Amino acid sequence: MTIKIFVFPVMLAAGTVLFFCKDTKEAYTVTQEVTVTGNQDRAAQNYQNYCSGCHGEKMDMFVDRQWKHGSELKDLVFGIKNGYSNDGMPAFAATFSDEETKELAQYILTGIKNVEQYYFDDSPKSNIFKSEKITVRVDTIATGIAVPWGIAFLPDNELLVTNRGGQLYRVKNRKNTKVNGVPEVVAQGQGGLLDVILHPDYANNHRIYFSYSKGKNVNGRKLATTAVMTAILDGNNLKQQKIIFEANPYASTRHHYGSRLVFDDKGYLFISVGERGNENGNPQTLGDNQLGKIHRIKEDGSIPADNPFKDKNGKPTSLYCYGNRNPQSLAINPFTKELWETEHGPRGGDEINIITPGTNYGWPLVSYGINYNGEVITDKTEAPGIQDPLHYWIPSIAPSGMAFVTSDVYKQWKGALLVGSLRFKYLNLCYLDGNKVTHEEKLLKNIGRLRDVRQGPDGYIYVGVEDTNASVLRLVPVE
Repeated sequence: MTIKIFVFPVMLAAGTVLFFCKDTKEAYTVTQEVTVTGNQDRAAQNYQNYCSGCHGEKMDMFVDRQWKHGSELKDLVFGIKNGYSNDGMPAFAATFSDEETKELAQYILTGIKNVEQYYFDDSPKSNIFKSEKITVRVDTIATGIAVPWGIAFLPDNELLVTNRGGQLYRVKNRKNTKVNGVPEVVAQGQGGLLDVILHPDYANNHRIYFSYSKGKNVNGRKLATTAVMTAILDGNNLKQQKIIFEANPYASTRHHYGSRLVFDDKGYLFISVGERGNENGNPQTLGDNQLGKIHRIKEDGSIPADNPFKDKNGKPTSLYCYGNRNPQSLAINPFTKELWETEHGPRGGDEINIITPGTNYGWPLVSYGINYNGEVITDKTEAPGIQDPLHYWIPSIAPSGMAFVTSDVYKQWKGALLVGSLRFKYLNLCYLDGNKVTHEEKLLKNIGRLRDVRQGPDGYIYVGVEDTNASVLRLVPVE
């Protein structure tokens, strides 16, 4: 295994440290002098040698937590030195000098400060938002759609929007019209009616595709899976419905469905499927297991002959890649024609990946995150035969929805990547240099759980936002 040492920027001035009780989501502000002194390289090495085995290789994922015993410098020094035997925390007074203990505590504080940047104090006070390069006005296009999971663009300035609860709407002039013929969905947990896209030749065939959590009863138990249906949109009705994909096996869990859909320029349909919470049984299992993977099929559900995996009879399967946790974004990079994906890590380690055929993306063999209960899932962040992510986030932002900016409407953002954040309720802007994220900016802070991001045919960016004011919004640059 390769151990990487990551040294975080040193804080050279006094600051205000925020720490959060995640159960109540209340923020508490404690002003303290945080002047970093001593050898931070040594502190990083001590964390790797003595702390990472229990708390994970990346210090930033360990600090994304509720601090039971306090998170000020004095609290961290006391805990490192004396331990908390009832909580399984050993004392390191005999291991570290007082100077090393303080250095380690200050090193951990830099991680706390990193997490702090994602907690925004103020709710939006207007519909005007400033970024480093552009000021935008947020126009409301639709309201009353509780969880606008997917957005597609119909002709004549009309939208097609899914509500996770199981409704599909046509939206025009801020009016929602329900579409009939949607199948029954398992609208529990993270399940329901999910993504929606148009056939590449929609103008002639009026065919649409949508993903959803499909249920079935087995021995008195309600199981569910990720399924994809295609249908003809005829006015406000769906006709000629046909299921073209079902991910096996069905599961009793109600989370990690994945469910993004995208067509490439060859007319192949890509489908992301989460591992349904069974990390040890699904994402690394091939054969007749479609969970924790990305699939490629033809528009009618048949399988491309050159797909990378074959069944026991030598026939190609829908599997395109594997080792994915919960991919909730798919997009074709219009500049390179590559398939890009984001997926949710556990606590820490959300990823951006470039998807290539036959590739193992590692979950749960490698990860930059730890489990929600604080336990280490794996001590590896890389391994032979596993593709490293292009980019990752610690702490987890819960990415959902993704769009490349190609429009001259946003000349200063052109070529960048936009990703929605469910957890921290903002829009993440990634400036790119080829396949490298060079800079990030947080837009629309506290706008709400940002579920989908699309660039419309009119060149404007549209976002689907959950929350008390659930809505579809359009970003309009202003002088």
